[in-house]
Order: sequence, then structure tokens, then C-alpha cells
Amino acid sequence: MARKRLTQLFPFLLPIRVWQRNLFYQISMCFDQNRYAKEKGALLPFSIVQEKTLMINQESGHNIIYQENKVHNLKVVSRTMSQVLIYPGETFSFCYLSKHARKYGKYKDGLILINDSIVPSKGGGICHLSNLLYYVFLMSPLTIVERHGHKIKSFPNPDLDSLDGVDATVSSGWLDLKVRNDTDFLYQVVIDFDSDYMYVELLSDHEKDTNSVIQNENFQYFQKDGKIFERVSVVKLVEDLDGNVISKKKLYDELVQIDYELPDDIVVIEEDLYE
Repeated sequence: MARKRLTQLFPFLLPIRVWQRNLFYQISMCFDQNRYAKEKGALLPFSIVQEKTLMINQESGHNIIYQENKVHNLKVVSRTMSQVLIYPGETFSFCYLSKHARKYGKYKDGLILINDSIVPSKGGGICHLSNLLYYVFLMSPLTIVERHGHKIKSFPNPDLDSLDGVDATVSSGWLDLKVRNDTDFLYQVVIDFDSDYMYVELLSDHEKDTNSVIQNENFQYFQKDGKIFERVSVVKLVEDLDGNVISKKKLYDELVQIDYELPDDIVVIEEDLYE
């Protein structure tokens, strides 16, 4: 049996531990020799990538108020980074920017994963934004510096046509989403909302000459040690503006534990067949 952490034995210590880790993390970023994007500006002229996601997940299995609170939290945190410019050589950091969220409003209780359990917590649900940002960054010329996939998938994707394995969990002090601008051009993140959807668009001062497409391949569910897992390959296609494929590359294989009941028609490979 794995040894329990101190905060698992004494949960009242968790807020102190979170504060400590966050403080040390922010201090370390002042001395890590990266230049972090923080300047905001007028909208750049050219659209490089634009994607959207449905904000309310009706299949969460929890009180819908937490989904509504998540929408509020997304709008608060988005204001820390929407219209941020990423100059050549700069790094975009979700946690570096989101530390200023209190200037724009108070977080409400949304759902987060703590010690393998879904619980309500202040600011819960902002990973929905980091997920969409990561998807947009994958299709951009920016370099992914840090990204952490969720280890447990607690409920189905809100978007029926969304890709799997394209997500990025964040936890200030522990896990960040970072991308670096290794190009000679200027980029800008823009985040917007309507009544149902959240939108992320990446703008630039340079018109694009290719399009990128992210795809899933080799998708399967399998069972191991009494648990169900999802495994999928994430693939990137680069096309010219006429839609002709220039290159195709597998980026990575993603593995995540499924912590919700799958539909009866889903095929799950038995452990012995998988091995």
C-alpha cells in the first residue's frame, strides 16, 4: 500500500501546502531565465487558429451548479491572459498569468480532482481553458514547453466531436501549461465567450502559409487490474492552404484511466488480449 501524504492524513493542512508550493513556484519563475509573456495589446491582424468548446457538461454526474460556477471561473481567469502578446523568445505560462485572477473577481466552487476523488473547490474547472489553449497551441508554430495530461477522466467530453488525449491540467505550484515563441513573429491569445461556448483564437502579425490538423488514431479501451483505461495516439498533419498534406507526425500516445460508466456498446479489450 502506498504511503499516505501528510495532507491526506491531515486535510486541514492542504491549503497551507498549496499556498507554500504556489509561493515557491512563483519565486522560482523570477530566476529561471525565461521571459514570460504579460503585455497586452490591440488585436493583431491575422488569425492563425481558432477553436471552441461547450462549457456546460450535462454528463458530469454532479450538481449542475458546479458547471455554472465553472463558467464563472473560466471568465475570471480568462481576463488574466486574453489579448496577451507572446513576443519572439517569450514563454506563455498559464500559472504565471492566472496568479492575477483576483483582480477580476472571486472564484466559485467548481469540480476538481483531489486524491483521486472529484470534489468542489474554489476555482475548480479552469482546466477547461487550459485544455482548449493546449489544443490551439498544438496547431500553432509555438513550442510546447510544459504540459501535463489528466491521469483520470472523471466524466465524458462535453463536445461530441472533441479529440481525446488533447488536454492540459494545471495546478499552480505543481503543474503548468507553457509554450515558447521560437519564431520571428508576434503572437497573441484571445479568449471570448457566448452563452454556450468558450472560444480561443491565436492571432499573429504574420499571415499563415500552412494549416495544422490534430487527429486521433489507434483509439481503444482496455481493462487492467480491474480498471478501465483509454489509450489513443495524437497525430499532427500539416497542410498547405489548398488542403494538401505536407507532413504527418505522431506526437505522442496518451493513456488515461476512465472513472465513469461507459455506454453498453463500447468495446473494452480484456487485459490478457491487451498484453
